[in-house]
Amino acid sequence: MNTFENDIFAERETLFVEVILPLSLAKNYTYRVPFDLNDQVAVGKRVVVQFGKHKIYTALISGISTVPPTVYEAKYIIDVVDAEPVITPMQLKFWTWMTNYYMCNEGDVMAAALPASLKLASETILILREDYNEDTELTDKEEIIINALKQQQKLTVNDVSKLLGQKTVYPIINHLLDKELILVAEEVVQKYKPLLKSFIILNDFYSDEENLKQLFNVLDRAPKQLDALLAYLKLQKSNLPISKEQLLEESNCGPAALKALTDKDIFVVMKRPVSRLAAHDEEFSVNFELNEGQQKALGQINRYFEEKEVVLLHGVTASGKTQVYIKLIEKIIQNTDGQVLFLLPEIALTTQIVERIKRYFGNSIGVYHSKFNNSERVEIWNKVRTGAYKVILGARSAVFLPFQDLKLIVVDEEHEPSYKQYDPAPRYQARDAAIYLGYLHQAKVVLGSATPSLESYYNALQGKYGLVEMKERFGGVQLPNQQVVSISEETKKKTMSSYFSSVLIKDIDLALSKNEQIVLFQNRRGYATILICATCGYTPKCVNCDVSLTYHKSSGKLHCHYCGYQQSSVNICPACGSVHVEQKGFGTERIEEELRLLYPEVTIARLDMDSTRTKNGLQQILNDFQEKKTDILIGTQMVAKGLDFDNLNLIGVINADTLLGYPDFRAYERSFQLLAQVAGRAGRRADQGNVCIQTYDAENRIIKQVVNNDYEGMYNDEIVEREKFLYPPFSRMIFLYVKHKDSHVLDHAAFTLANILKGKFGKRVLGPEQPLVSRVRNLYIKQIIIKADKHTAIQKVKDALRETLTQFNATKEFKGVFTQIDVDPY
Repeated sequence: MNTFENDIFAERETLFVEVILPLSLAKNYTYRVPFDLNDQVAVGKRVVVQFGKHKIYTALISGISTVPPTVYEAKYIIDVVDAEPVITPMQLKFWTWMTNYYMCNEGDVMAAALPASLKLASETILILREDYNEDTELTDKEEIIINALKQQQKLTVNDVSKLLGQKTVYPIINHLLDKELILVAEEVVQKYKPLLKSFIILNDFYSDEENLKQLFNVLDRAPKQLDALLAYLKLQKSNLPISKEQLLEESNCGPAALKALTDKDIFVVMKRPVSRLAAHDEEFSVNFELNEGQQKALGQINRYFEEKEVVLLHGVTASGKTQVYIKLIEKIIQNTDGQVLFLLPEIALTTQIVERIKRYFGNSIGVYHSKFNNSERVEIWNKVRTGAYKVILGARSAVFLPFQDLKLIVVDEEHEPSYKQYDPAPRYQARDAAIYLGYLHQAKVVLGSATPSLESYYNALQGKYGLVEMKERFGGVQLPNQQVVSISEETKKKTMSSYFSSVLIKDIDLALSKNEQIVLFQNRRGYATILICATCGYTPKCVNCDVSLTYHKSSGKLHCHYCGYQQSSVNICPACGSVHVEQKGFGTERIEEELRLLYPEVTIARLDMDSTRTKNGLQQILNDFQEKKTDILIGTQMVAKGLDFDNLNLIGVINADTLLGYPDFRAYERSFQLLAQVAGRAGRRADQGNVCIQTYDAENRIIKQVVNNDYEGMYNDEIVEREKFLYPPFSRMIFLYVKHKDSHVLDHAAFTLANILKGKFGKRVLGPEQPLVSRVRNLYIKQIIIKADKHTAIQKVKDALRETLTQFNATKEFKGVFTQIDVDPY
């Protein structure tokens, strides 16, 4: 056979591709490749496939072979979407690990990992961008789609297929997305708008010295305007952007003078996006020097990196951990040209730290989280894939990005529960996933926290991780002065004013007299936790979930915090007709109302899930507090997440018992973490802050440990309990939730499944039992717990569990029963 015939034979070879569909399927499907697409297929590229009778999806190639499937005839792929792979082989390894470890399907991981624009389906809705460029060069087919969108406003991918009379429309849609002419419809909901702030710039005309002299002469008769100009020239020497507020504060010229200078085109007002939180970015100037404690911590981390892959940085609140991270990142960028992933638990924190880090790394930094629209996420995805971004800051989903040369991962506030994804699958823990991602890339990992999770601290003490501690606050600022007030004692003495003790009232008065700001923490939102009839005990409950409804005064309705159900409030008991319906418990809304009665002249704001539902609600509330427009901020645990304000000097915890009484083995650990983090917001500059903790249980050991800043004491007490009752880190836990709309069917199914599992795993299986909330969205729930000690081969347990569930779900009797697995549920 000659060379030419060899080439023809190679081109005619029948290829099959295994693909991952963005669906929760137990197995991947195999498709046949048409001969003319043989040279286009590659692992990591997207292909268009038909799945089922009519639906068309973009799927990812995970493998190529010449072996056809044995149990079904392979359909042909319709088209190849990409010229280059959109995911890397390393990502596929990571997805496989996540699928196996968290017992989900690869389609679940793909759905979570890829931005929506990269996983188009036949029913995906496309719309025309408002800001599209009409001068963009279009092909004939692209023009047909754009003209149709102008008339119809939205089209599905199926509509486009019918419009063009062809199945292979995905590459055309892909080009329109690349040209930024169209959007995937869900982006409209998720659009993230940066906070824009006004900055003042002197007109370029006056950069000439002669022109500036003439301007001084002209303004000689307008002293206020002259003051503003002189103040501008003074501030200009710092080489930092000059905000409108800064100029007004420096010059005392008044807004009218500023407006006059702007109207005359002497000053130009520029709007630019800024951090919504960082009030003191000047502290993070490029030339900052680490103090002695930070320098020591940096040296210890680098020494540990010579022999360990993971280091835990345990630093008290405001100890300057961020500056240590910056120096670590700087070293990676300068010495290796590698990439760095900086994980943060909250999007609000991301916007704070990105402003600080941008001073170092300029345009080589990318930010990735769910509030960005899909176009932005795809752009970041591609820049990470090509290596254009060296530093990526993001929330938990950033672990899925296509890193090329990852050298360092920083997980800030590693203890935060928000690193855990609860719904939908994959139910992964981003901190643990980041450690495995680091292992794949042979990258170093730094876990940072003022209150580390017990597992991380245990691993550090056991020598699995390096342990570096920073026990002093940056700049020598003292830890806040904390005092505990017994609500019981104050109630007996009749010194409580509504929900506020005499001590807290005194502290609030003192802070307000000094023009200092205050944060009050109450970990319940709404107005009243429950309504109850004083005559018969009736309590309104959700029609879909097994929970009582919470009264919200702002809406005048009763709300379910699980499914969103609402109903009108109850004034007359529907059970007995009594008018004695009482409100029990209290949330942030009630605290806000009571505080307004006590301090009618004071500006008060509330920070919780209800007050931040609007697109920019969170940022606006924080911005007002930063600019001292708000005196008192009342909030749920959202106020504990890394806020850094120079004028905040008093923290009040309204009732610490709502945390301590939660029925969960982590309740004390989480209470310590949350109270310590809340307290850490106070006095982060020159003055020592004050914290007032109100509780019914003033002698509780956790309260005392928080006041004494005794993390080690809390750890030692908790670790003994964990070992005694075989909880993590001394065991691995898998929660299995069994759900059905009929409680009797559920009971039978859950007991049957539990007995099968007990036959395999014995005493390691607990339950079935009702969880805290036993019905959500009309599905009754039972919980089965598998608790395996750390010496057990956990993968064998998972394999046996998966096999059992496959057989159980295939049983006709339990066809409508839904099972859900949560590995490492906390």
